[in-house]
Amino acid sequence: MIFSITQVYWLAGLVMAAVAVFNLLDASNPKRWTTGLFWGLYAVMFLLGDKMPPEVVGAGVIVLALIVLVKGVGGGKPQVRSDAENKESALRLKNKLFVPALAIPVVTVIGSVLLKDFKIGGNFLIDPKNATLVSLALGCIIGAAMACKMTRESPVQSLRESRRLVDAMGWAMVLPQMLGMLGLVFSDAGVGKAVAHVTTTYINMDLRFVAVLVYVVGMALFTVIMGNGFAAFPVMTGGVGVPVLINIYNADPAIMAAIGMLSGYCGTLLTPMAANFNIVPAALLELPDRNAVIKAQVPTALGILVCNVFLLYFLMNH
Repeated sequence: MIFSITQVYWLAGLVMAAVAVFNLLDASNPKRWTTGLFWGLYAVMFLLGDKMPPEVVGAGVIVLALIVLVKGVGGGKPQVRSDAENKESALRLKNKLFVPALAIPVVTVIGSVLLKDFKIGGNFLIDPKNATLVSLALGCIIGAAMACKMTRESPVQSLRESRRLVDAMGWAMVLPQMLGMLGLVFSDAGVGKAVAHVTTTYINMDLRFVAVLVYVVGMALFTVIMGNGFAAFPVMTGGVGVPVLINIYNADPAIMAAIGMLSGYCGTLLTPMAANFNIVPAALLELPDRNAVIKAQVPTALGILVCNVFLLYFLMNH
């Protein structure tokens, strides 16, 4: 294949390496050495992770966590355009500014839908197993190139802007990737079986409503802990969903799974662990309260969660 997921990892690694270098060279960042080390290690995992022993990668993750623990990730004063320059550019380009942004989803759709099976010389143009991600990366490259041409800036300026956004998000940017693997770790560690043992031993599952309540609320709670509904799903479905709701109460798997995931998303609205949904937006918008997004979402999350309990109870056998 010509464009593969490996190249996407390399691209991400190069961007993170640039962020590390910019921070190391920025004397205005009081934590430039630890910040540069943090993003440098993260870059190495993207660039060489498939060639490194798992133990080394795991040690690298621990080092990243330790840097965060001692509050070693900070930001400086990246070199950005002045307000006057931004205003002049905006007045000159007007609505054309949306073209590079819109190019990203357009290229993504074209690549993932129309070109996923396209071949050149017997080789796939785009990795068919990861067509959407590869197409998204190509869309970002094309969008960045268009933006540089339209704004008459160099690719280095785009890297400076990347550094500025990464500094604004901070260490929370890596959290979704870390949490994405947590569900697999919990599953391999037998957490689902442990949940099944605890719930069936200490909770009266003879009542169907109680079993439904445990599953729905458990999905939300595990998502709050893990920050990811997809990580919570195998734990609660393996511990309560399949052995109790399906095997005992003959629940429809599709209905159970759909409402279960929606319950997990309720947990996503309530946790800072879902950094890309709740903490990163607050950082990018420079809100004074980093938990402002979560506080605004609490009534919606709890209301939907209550509805999910009754929806699953009444619909799971239909």
